[in-house]
Amino acid sequence: MFYIQQMDKALRFGDVLQGYPSTTPIIEEPILKESDAQYNIDVNLPRFTVVMDPCCEIRNKMISLTPLIQVSRAFFNNPYFAEDLTRINREMEPQQAVSPLIWEKLDFEEKQKRLEIERTYALLNLFVYEKNDLLPKYILQRRGKEGIETHYYMIDFRNTYKLRCGKIITPENSPFESKILQLSIETRDELRKKLVNYYANVPLEDKVSED
Repeated sequence: MFYIQQMDKALRFGDVLQGYPSTTPIIEEPILKESDAQYNIDVNLPRFTVVMDPCCEIRNKMISLTPLIQVSRAFFNNPYFAEDLTRINREMEPQQAVSPLIWEKLDFEEKQKRLEIERTYALLNLFVYEKNDLLPKYILQRRGKEGIETHYYMIDFRNTYKLRCGKIITPENSPFESKILQLSIETRDELRKKLVNYYANVPLEDKVSED
């Protein structure tokens, strides 16, 4: 079960909310002199956002959110994903992480290298939200092919932002009416594990220095 039927009257990690704006500062280059400050701030109201704070950190009129966005049409090029896009949320065999066409094009050495890793996450920065009647359907257009109707959504860990809201005091003392979906304990654990892996991902240069 991806979502629970009876939601808690509190804000929880992974909850889907509505009514919270998003802001993104935009610059061409670092602002090293205050006199040269040139920037834009993109403000919009996503239809849905997702809570990215552990519930104990939802307090003091502050919360971390990320927009709930449409999935990529490229996901449907992989039959393993297309059967159930929430498979992206869990570890998988290396050959399942790409389409059969891409896997066949890999040379022997690259295949062996990937198979040595065994099970791992694909698309480490993304987490897919299961279809639900409260999430509207949309059509993913494809060039030269029929569009795909879906109501899967996803979040991108790279797109998390902080928001101040005067009515967010504690998880229980917050605008419950803004909450539309709550993850099950199992799904929330999957989200937590993937987020931990995202931040624990060791870049190649650090692996080299550790050796």
